[in-house]
Amino acid sequence: MSENLTFASAGVGAELRRWLAHLAAERRMSPKTVEAYERDVRQFLGFLAAHLGEAPSLKSLAAIEPRDVRAFMAARRAGGIGSRSLMRSLAGARSFARFLERNHKGKVGALAAVRAPKVPKTLPKPLTVSSAKRLTDTGLRAGEEREPWVLARDAAILALLYGSGLRISEALGLTREAVPTPGKGDAITVRGKGNKTRMVPVLPMVLQLIDDYGALCPYDLPDHGPIFRGAKGGPLNPRIVQLTMARLRGALGLAETATPHALRHSFATHLLARGGDLRAIQELLGHASLSTTQIYTAVDSEQLLQIYRSAHPRA
Repeated sequence: MSENLTFASAGVGAELRRWLAHLAAERRMSPKTVEAYERDVRQFLGFLAAHLGEAPSLKSLAAIEPRDVRAFMAARRAGGIGSRSLMRSLAGARSFARFLERNHKGKVGALAAVRAPKVPKTLPKPLTVSSAKRLTDTGLRAGEEREPWVLARDAAILALLYGSGLRISEALGLTREAVPTPGKGDAITVRGKGNKTRMVPVLPMVLQLIDDYGALCPYDLPDHGPIFRGAKGGPLNPRIVQLTMARLRGALGLAETATPHALRHSFATHLLARGGDLRAIQELLGHASLSTTQIYTAVDSEQLLQIYRSAHPRA
């Protein structure tokens, strides 16, 4: 965090540093999440500095009114940001305000008094079962000038995302020792959001694909190092997986919504469609709240309605 806090008084700056340290150490948020929270609060405080004519102090923060918060929202709207980004900005500011209140540094009641913008709910768009399975077919990329080990690596990662419902960061964070060899285990330990770990089952065919990749990989894969490597031997960049998925979208004629993260959605949706328990799916995905997992019940219901409309003679 920059030491030149021209957008805030010394007192607010000190509390901001304490809050960011709290998010990282006690809330165990990732560095990127902490950085996003800091950026949002800096924008809010920077607006107030210009709006009030001076860098806000703890006392002036407690004295702001709902109209000041609405003015901030209007300014951000004028800057071209959408409802989702604006809602995130307010969430960051409110989180900082709650921290101040818990630490007896004043209550910023105006932030709680203003309603956040409504964000239309968007349902995840899963792939079909057949499309998800075909993504691991290296024959689809026969025309690409890629080393066989790279094709094997990409097939293994995509199979893992769909087969175990992992986030890209979770898959690329796996070490060699975390993945059992075929026939010697059926689960992996994944480190997810907030540095929390969970056990996730893994299919034998996925383990075989990972093993095939390991046999072809030209780089050493020590037990404590990342199992998936980039072209030069370093940790694989998530962007490479996204570009791979984009190429496969073209080969399979899939929509732009067919991203690596859509494989995680597909995992959850297909499990639910086949009678999977919602609580079990929550655990497998590593969701802290069941309400996050419940979006998949809406996806499944929508698919059932589509089938009904297309198949029922009176629909």
